[in-house]
Amino acid sequence: MNLEQPRPRRLLTMSAALSALVLAAACSTNETPEPLERGAVDEEEATAAPQSSHEPATEPFTIAFGGDVMFEGILRPRLADPATALGPVSEHLSAADLAMVNLETAVTEGGVPVPGKEFVFRAPSSALEALDAAGVDVATVANNHGMDYGESGLLDTLDHGDGSPVALVGAGRDIDEAYTPHVAEVNGQTVALFGATDVMDDHLIPEWTAGEGSPGLASTKGEMRERMLEAVSEAADEHDNVVVFLHWGLEGAHCPLPHAPSLADELFEAGAAAVVGGHAHVLSPGGFQGEGYAHYGLSNFVFYNFSGPTAETGVLTLTFHEGRVLESDWAPARIQEGVPIPYEGVDAERAERTWTDMRVQCDLPLSDSPV
Repeated sequence: MNLEQPRPRRLLTMSAALSALVLAAACSTNETPEPLERGAVDEEEATAAPQSSHEPATEPFTIAFGGDVMFEGILRPRLADPATALGPVSEHLSAADLAMVNLETAVTEGGVPVPGKEFVFRAPSSALEALDAAGVDVATVANNHGMDYGESGLLDTLDHGDGSPVALVGAGRDIDEAYTPHVAEVNGQTVALFGATDVMDDHLIPEWTAGEGSPGLASTKGEMRERMLEAVSEAADEHDNVVVFLHWGLEGAHCPLPHAPSLADELFEAGAAAVVGGHAHVLSPGGFQGEGYAHYGLSNFVFYNFSGPTAETGVLTLTFHEGRVLESDWAPARIQEGVPIPYEGVDAERAERTWTDMRVQCDLPLSDSPV
């Protein structure tokens, strides 16, 4: 015997039910209802029907960018308390949906310094804790200090990155990993963030550039420029927004190198919405270059060298939406005791004008809005 109760059958289809309701209404008023045309929907029912969309809602989102970060000299003691290591600028970084900086150091306590290199930087893993506490989500290590402590120092850096909330880009255990972006989802959109260096000592290029089965950095030098453009193009096909953080420029020079604007244009054509970066240790101009946003030098950010122009810095915040930068904000700051202290009031206005005027000084076609 089957003890399971049979499931009740639907006695009326939707159209049958609708006809029954119409008939009942007609009987109550002793009127003969007018038949509904095939496929027609009652006006009241149509008004009440919910509007559905197959497209998920998206909203603009922000990314804050800072320049060169390292923890040598007077900055090393600040790592005793990673939660406060970056000081008050953390509020600007944390206010954005994402934040990204250039980590100008190997994250290792081992390795061997590169012979003959004048400046070599390294920091313990607490450096990543400090970045995380300040609101930094992504850091590029593709720069002329990423392999200061050799291949083993880079592998330590990558291992520490794997164990940190701060994603490291621009380097890898092989070429594929080095040219793989960090992908985040914000407000219903995806954004792919790359790191790459356009600066490398000539004699170090073979050893420092990531290869098939060999650790190294992502680069735009020589033939690797095409590899970077290809990676950006592939990311643009898969994700809503693409950002490239480049290590580029000439130390001490406010204006970019002559090839930089064309490199930025090539990256825009490949699908990048923004190309930002630094290396010169001084500020360079930034603004909309066509429909893309380019910043040619974010200067020092958390750094032991800060006097005169090398102390001028700031936080760049860009608003993105579906593959475009909608607007930009520059919050100028001055480095004091190794960390950026944001300007306020009249001082902030003056510092922003000085930075904006660099566009004319460098003869760059940069503007405050996309064209």
